Amino acid sequence: MFMREALGHSCGAGDPHLAILLPRNHGEDPNMFAMNTLVDRHSAAPAPPVPKSAIADDMAMIRAASELTRDLVAPSARIYWADFLASAFIGYAGVAAAIFAPSTAWMLAAALVAVLALYRAGSFIHEITHIRKNALPGFRLWWNILIGVPLLIPSFMYEGIHSLHHNRTKYGTVEDPEYLPLALMKPWTVPLFVVAAAFAPVALVFRYAVLTPLSFLIPPLRRIVMERYSGLIINPMFRRKPPEGEFRRQWAWQEGGAWAWSTLLVAAAVFGWVPLRALLIFGGITSASIVLNQIRTLVAHLWENDGEVLTVTAQFLDSVNVPPPGLLPELWAPVGLRYHALHHLLPGVPYHSLAEAHRRLKDALPQDSQYHKANYKGLPGLVAKLVAGSARGGAV
Repeated sequence: MFMREALGHSCGAGDPHLAILLPRNHGEDPNMFAMNTLVDRHSAAPAPPVPKSAIADDMAMIRAASELTRDLVAPSARIYWADFLASAFIGYAGVAAAIFAPSTAWMLAAALVAVLALYRAGSFIHEITHIRKNALPGFRLWWNILIGVPLLIPSFMYEGIHSLHHNRTKYGTVEDPEYLPLALMKPWTVPLFVVAAAFAPVALVFRYAVLTPLSFLIPPLRRIVMERYSGLIINPMFRRKPPEGEFRRQWAWQEGGAWAWSTLLVAAAVFGWVPLRALLIFGGITSASIVLNQIRTLVAHLWENDGEVLTVTAQFLDSVNVPPPGLLPELWAPVGLRYHALHHLLPGVPYHSLAEAHRRLKDALPQDSQYHKANYKGLPGLVAKLVAGSARGGAV
C-alpha cells in the first residue's frame, strides 16, 4: 500500500528543429514552404500545462461558498445514525448470507451486497474526523465497536491524519500523509496502488496481532509502529507524532480492541474454531471493500501537485466532484465522497448537505467560475485521465 515516489527526469520530447525549411530555389514547388511551416507547427512540443502552484485564489467562489452554505453546517443525528446502522446491518447480513449461501452464485451476490454496505459504513470514518467532538454523542464509540475494530480500521488511524490533508500549507506536500503525485509518477504506480490494497486485511492482522504486543516489549519497535504503521496513509515519507491527552486514551482502547479481535481471528483459524471457508469469505469481502475505497481514492484528486504549497482554489481544482445525474457514484463514492472537491472547499459541511451546497453554488456562480472546472462525469474518464497523466509523467 505504501510506495516510494519514483520520478525520473529526462529530456523532453518533440524537437522543433525536426521540421527543416529548405530555401526556395528556382523551379521548386511553391507549396513547399507552406507545407514545411505546417509540419513545423505540428511537430513543436505543446505548451506545458499551468502548474497547480501558479493558480491564484478565486475569491468570488470562496466567498460564495461561505455565504451560501452557512445554514448547512449542522449534522443531523437522525441521518447519521440511520444511515450508519442500516449500512452496518446490511453489510454483516450480507457476510452471513455469503457464508451460508447454498451456491456460488448466491455467495457472490451476497458478498457484493456486503462489500458495498460495509464500504459505506466504513466511509463514516471520514465524517468522524470532521464532525465536532460533541455534535453526535456516542457516534465515534459505536462506529469503532461495530466497524472500526471488526474491520481493523479503528478511527485513531484516521483522526489526526486526515486533518493534515486539509491543512492549507500541507496539502500535496511531503507533509501530507494522504497525497502522492500519482499523475507525475511512473505508470506502474497506478495499478500497484490498487493491487496493494487487496492485501490490506493480512497486513492489518499482522499489525495488530503481532506488532502491537511486540512493540510494547521492544520500545524502539513501538516508536516505529506508531510513526509508520498507525495511520491510513499513502505517503511513505510521512511520520506520525505520538498521541497526547484524550486522544491518547482513545488510541489505547481502540488499539487494544483491534489487538484482541485480530488475535481471536488468528486463533480461530489456527484451532479451527471457525471454518476456514467462513474466514476466507469475510477476509475477501473486507479486501474487496478496501480495494473499492482505493479505486475511489485514485479519482478523489488529480494528483498533479509536485510538492508545492497550493492556494485554496488550486487544492479545489486538484480535487474531484462527480455530481448527478450519475447514480453509480453513490455506490463507489458514498457518504458525500462524490463531492470531494466541494468537501475540500467546505470541510465543515456534513455529508448529507453537500448535494444542496453543490446545487446552490452551481446555480449561483457564473459559467466561467473555477467551481465548474472540478466537476467530472464518472469513474472511467477519471481513471483514464490519471493513467494518461502517469504515462506522460513517467516519460519525463
